[in-house]
Amino acid sequence: MGLRIEIFLLFISIQFLVATAQANALDLAALENLKDAWTNIPPNWNGHDPCGSSWDGIQCNNSRITSIILPSMGLIGQLTGDIAQLSELQMLDLSHNTGLTGTLTSSIGSLTKLTSLFLVGCDFSGPIPDTIGSLQELRALDLNSNSFSGSIPPSIGNLSNLYVLDLTNNSLSGTIPVSSGTTPGLDMLVNTKHFHFGNNQLSGAIPSSLFSSSMTLIHVLFENNQFNGNIPSTLALVQKLEVVCLDGNSLTGSVPSQFSNLTSVNVLYLSNNQLSGPIPNFSTMKYLNYVDLSNNTFDASVFPSWLSNLQSLTTIVMENTRLYGPLPGALFNLPQLQTVSLSNNQLNGILDVGSSYGNQLKLVDLQNNLISDFNFTERVGTSVEFILVGNPACTGTGGTNKYCAIPPSNLSSYSTPPNNCIPNTCSSNQVSSPNCRCAYPYTGTLIFRAPSFSNLRNYSIYKSLEESLMTCFNKNELPVDSVSVSNPSKNTDNYLLISLEVFPYGQDHFHRTGISGIAFVMSSKTFVPPNTYGTFSFRANPYNYFAEGNNSSNRGVITGAAVGGSVVLLLALLAGFYAFRQKRRAEKADRVNNPFASWDPNTTSGGVPLLKEARCFSYDELKKYTNNFAEANRIGSGGYGKVYRGTLPNGQLVAIKRAQRGSLQGGLEFKTEIELLSRVHHKNVVGLMGFCFDEAEQMLVYEYIANGTLNESLSGKIGIRLDWMRRLRIALGSAKGLQYLHELANPPIIHRDIKSSNILLDEHLNAKVSDFGLSKLMGDAEKSHISTQVKGTLGYMDPEYYMTQQLTEKSDVYSFGVVLLELVTARQPIKKGKYIVREVRQRMKRDKVLYSLDDILDPAILAPMPKGLEQFVDLAMRCVEEEGARRPAMGAVVKEIENVMQIAGLNPNADSTSMSATLEGDGKGNHPYTDDSRFVSYSGTFPLASN
Repeated sequence: MGLRIEIFLLFISIQFLVATAQANALDLAALENLKDAWTNIPPNWNGHDPCGSSWDGIQCNNSRITSIILPSMGLIGQLTGDIAQLSELQMLDLSHNTGLTGTLTSSIGSLTKLTSLFLVGCDFSGPIPDTIGSLQELRALDLNSNSFSGSIPPSIGNLSNLYVLDLTNNSLSGTIPVSSGTTPGLDMLVNTKHFHFGNNQLSGAIPSSLFSSSMTLIHVLFENNQFNGNIPSTLALVQKLEVVCLDGNSLTGSVPSQFSNLTSVNVLYLSNNQLSGPIPNFSTMKYLNYVDLSNNTFDASVFPSWLSNLQSLTTIVMENTRLYGPLPGALFNLPQLQTVSLSNNQLNGILDVGSSYGNQLKLVDLQNNLISDFNFTERVGTSVEFILVGNPACTGTGGTNKYCAIPPSNLSSYSTPPNNCIPNTCSSNQVSSPNCRCAYPYTGTLIFRAPSFSNLRNYSIYKSLEESLMTCFNKNELPVDSVSVSNPSKNTDNYLLISLEVFPYGQDHFHRTGISGIAFVMSSKTFVPPNTYGTFSFRANPYNYFAEGNNSSNRGVITGAAVGGSVVLLLALLAGFYAFRQKRRAEKADRVNNPFASWDPNTTSGGVPLLKEARCFSYDELKKYTNNFAEANRIGSGGYGKVYRGTLPNGQLVAIKRAQRGSLQGGLEFKTEIELLSRVHHKNVVGLMGFCFDEAEQMLVYEYIANGTLNESLSGKIGIRLDWMRRLRIALGSAKGLQYLHELANPPIIHRDIKSSNILLDEHLNAKVSDFGLSKLMGDAEKSHISTQVKGTLGYMDPEYYMTQQLTEKSDVYSFGVVLLELVTARQPIKKGKYIVREVRQRMKRDKVLYSLDDILDPAILAPMPKGLEQFVDLAMRCVEEEGARRPAMGAVVKEIENVMQIAGLNPNADSTSMSATLEGDGKGNHPYTDDSRFVSYSGTFPLASN
């Protein structure tokens, strides 16, 4: 009997395996054919289960292949039509495999679920297949640095979900396709943020119908093509533009006067064309950092005086633009100005720089002008290079002579210094890392196409790049010990090139998973450079130091032997494990049906908690989701403990608040807290997803909020630009969250710790109130207050509550009033002994006008004075009245903020999903992908332990 049962179980198990194999038959066949078409495939691509065996670069969901991520693997061969059989494929990244050649198969159009296609730095040639327009789910199409030729397929216009279109560095020709009623065109891509078409052979006029006011483009990069005709005035309809590069073409005519409407532009290249007419007036572009108008045929003109008023300018390049007359001395007072390059003009008179020039000024190139004399006082601690070669001033004698020779080029010999250690002498091909460890680094070149700075000798900018790289690698749990950047230089296309070396953690080489992970975050633009670098690409060098061999010629023999031996062992073990697994499944099912069955039943816990839509997690689950609570996943900390980022099996990010031993609550208190939080459901309140009460741990699992805290945004730490309109929406959202807690939650809740660091911003900058660790219930409707021990944060605390120990909803109103003042000043509540409430109150009492606050208000929201600011400040001051009875309720605060928004021209009821995080001129807005996590959904992990 026992033997027959055992045989039956074996039969069932084998049938199960066969059924599984049949379910994956198409995917497995497609992958096997790709293996035959490629060489240098990963050595662990063997066996008959790419999902269960964890083939490098392959990710699956329910036994279907959903991702192929193999950048920088040294693959050689072609991408055959077999790829079409992977019908569930969502992501394909084969970047930095220069051995991949041939045409891109038209079968790519069959992958209708594909969201991301990255083929950066391969060697594909021939036309881009028209079938690519069938990929309706595609969000990212990056074909940068291949050899594609022919025209841009009009069918790309059908990709309504496309976020970025990067065709840079190919051999594409013809005109830009636009729709014609029956055929699609790129003008239909109204949701696309990035048109990157530089360094191709595109020709003809830039179609005026390409642009419209409905487009959301922030980057138009058409540099170094063969475009002719006029710059279309319709380009000025795209109000969100931040980077415009039209240089290196044959454009003619005058610059449209409508360009003055592009007030968000921070980098503008129009050089090396045949533009004529008057020099354009860009005085309204208050965020303009870098402008290059060189080598055009503009009308002869005096130097534009309005340039001296652009406070964000770092670089002015107007070589050979027929300028004449004197240079205004005020130009050199601009605080951010680094480079002025005005060679080959007819500027004359005395160059009067004096001693009040900006601290950032490094280079003034006035070669071949008519400057007759020079006045400059060099200050201690500054170093400015002047080039006056070819001017009358150089025919005299004296101090001017030192500026009458061509100095060394503005290059930097920067290389990441050792980190307080002595570099090692390493063996052949190994390199000493910044941490002085010999290793084989992964190398390549970072290419920045539109940086907003020009001073390459400012070493602090490279330090910020290193820190950003390490932060990105750590957040993505990649096995990186350190990075080194070096040799910054400009190429003939005016791109900034920086060499990059990435060093492995724990050993002297990377495994394939480590390299593919690093390459993926670069090709997918998961890495976002620091504020001033602009849009970038990465050109990787081959990595030849994998620990495992690349030779797969004996794969069949190895696979056969391994499978043959494993089947015997598998069949022997299956029966023994079957009963055990059945028992475990039953126990697991019981836990799923009753997730609180393991709750401590003693009298102090009060029994199973009554939860709404919150899940009970085990300690082992949360340990796994946070990679054993890795320090790289820690995103916050406080007196209660630490907060970790975790990734659920479905790829969803969560924030896990883990109480430290000294702050653990009793079972009853913890149960009460999670019962309370599980009932809180509002779009402006961070939602509780679950909890853990297991192995002496108390953890709360919240939804993950992408853009951090309001405090971080106001401080400029993360580069998000909060203009007046965004600040009003944030104020309204957080006010609505508080109103919900006070007036609609049952029972009402007093937060007790409202502050800018407890207001989180999601990917659309929606505000969400968070952290209820100090919250209190107003359970008794008859009571107007709660007598409780005073807790809160200095600077935000209600003085009445502090004095009386009587907590009311108006205590939250006071704290919120302080947050409103933070929104208009971007200052901490208390800094250097100055309390922002007192500072504003004293000035308002003294002068009774808003202008008395000019030196306190955040300059980012001034010039011009925003509409509704006076009413907003008045509301903030009423919220921070000394007596709670004189403060408005949160419902009234919400209505008043809505009134202010209407004064400012905003609809308080409008959907804010279009208000994604856009960034300051020198912030992340310069980068190609403002928040790439919104369109790249990579749920895989790269195992740290094995590199």
